[in-house]
Amino acid sequence: MKKYLCLILLLNNPVFANSVNTTSNSSGSVVNQAVQVVPSRQFQYQMNTISCQGATLNISPFVSTTYGFATPYETHYERPIYSRKDIEGDFDDEYQPIGDGDVDVGHRGEILYFEKVRTGMKQSNTSINGGITATISIPLDKGPIKECKKAMKKQNELYEASLAAKRLNYEMSRAKTCADNFKNGFRFKEGTPMALVCSDIEIIENVSHTHKIIKKDPSD
Repeated sequence: MKKYLCLILLLNNPVFANSVNTTSNSSGSVVNQAVQVVPSRQFQYQMNTISCQGATLNISPFVSTTYGFATPYETHYERPIYSRKDIEGDFDDEYQPIGDGDVDVGHRGEILYFEKVRTGMKQSNTSINGGITATISIPLDKGPIKECKKAMKKQNELYEASLAAKRLNYEMSRAKTCADNFKNGFRFKEGTPMALVCSDIEIIENVSHTHKIIKKDPSD
């Protein structure tokens, strides 16, 4: 009940206010310039069928120019200087004519001369603006990125293991071929480029060892 009573009192109370109207006039020109930042493609690392993307920083410098001009272009204008002659209209104590503070009737609106006034106008306005825009693109879900990096690491290990296996096959094939050639009694001539192929291969003769087995009498 108290709420409704307070609301009624507030609505019934008169309000006195003084209204002041303020008028403001302004003139000018504004040039709006916009710089558009277009997101570019993120860096992508691909190995075989595995591709991974990471955070990307894009830095783009820019330079913009503005050229403006106004017509008609006038450097000066003539301002009329009117007569302010005031020697009549009133009298002094000796009853001599003196000025009354207003321009005499015969000289009102009389132009004495024209004064040349500089306008300050500029034929063209040119501005050069420069700056740098930067954007950072970061993947929101880092889980797939981590898994992709793990898969790429495993793929590198597989490549290295495959390369090591092929290297081993090559070395064993080279060793076997050089050994067979040595056994057959020929080799590349020393000092030739191909002689280096078998330069680190050597043949070890098999030495047979025989041992006499002595049986002991169990009664001993």
